[in-house]
Amino acid sequence: MNEVSVPATRERSRVALVTCDRIPELDADDRLVVPALRERGVEVVPVAWDAAVDWASFALAVIRSPWDYVARREEFVAWAAKVPRLANPADVVSWNTDKRYLRELAAAGVPVVPTTWVEPGEAWEPPLVGEFVVKPAVGAGSLDSGRYNLVKAEHRELAAAHVARLQAAGRLVMVQPYLVAVDTYGETALLFFPDDGQFVFSHAVRKGAMLTGPDENVEGLYKEESIRPRTPLDAELEIARKALAAVPGGADRLLYARVDLIPGPDDLPVLVELELTEPSLFLGTAAGAPERFAEAITSRL
Repeated sequence: MNEVSVPATRERSRVALVTCDRIPELDADDRLVVPALRERGVEVVPVAWDAAVDWASFALAVIRSPWDYVARREEFVAWAAKVPRLANPADVVSWNTDKRYLRELAAAGVPVVPTTWVEPGEAWEPPLVGEFVVKPAVGAGSLDSGRYNLVKAEHRELAAAHVARLQAAGRLVMVQPYLVAVDTYGETALLFFPDDGQFVFSHAVRKGAMLTGPDENVEGLYKEESIRPRTPLDAELEIARKALAAVPGGADRLLYARVDLIPGPDDLPVLVELELTEPSLFLGTAAGAPERFAEAITSRL
């Protein structure tokens, strides 16, 4: 662990923005909230989640970019449980860092992209037709994910090898049909923050297609994304609110949420991910977004 020296000031004015030691000064997008917080009398301290600090000395710890946790998820979840004032809460972190939560949302009536779950040691045969995505149930930044056209014998072999590689590492595997609308319409990410006691929509972005072919074992914390502002459809807002309504314990406990949707074969939006742990919030894409996030943080103090 790294020792971090944190200056002491009034406890209520100190907020930790939780990152990792590979992004010690925060992601560029997260840095946009810092001036708005300082204007509200809040001292902002970037801190790696595994740093040796007294987390009780902060009025609030806000999880932002601890993107190295994937290989150490159990340790990360245990850390979250020990932080006295954490946003989002530790039980949400535990639930949301394993994409098995999609099963619960589907059972609650949320339209979710169809998923085949392949446990370590379980046999899996690639279908003979169709495009599919292979990815781990615990993952972030589109790493360890690949797209396969299973009409091609080579892609069937690569998909099977990808599944086997994840299984050998003890990881639960997700196999999903590739939603072709992402290549044209793209993926819609909707951002929500609390405001005056209500959890409300803030802004949305269009994300371009991330997966162009088989997994290439890309190094790093995440794959680069193509992002631009988007006005969401009413149907997208409806599905997003339905997903948030199904969050265990209620969405009113959340400080932020991102709902990622792609049109399905019938052009209706389906949930790809509900990001409640460490999502990029794309604060730089919408006027007032940094201020809205800062106000949400300040209101928790």
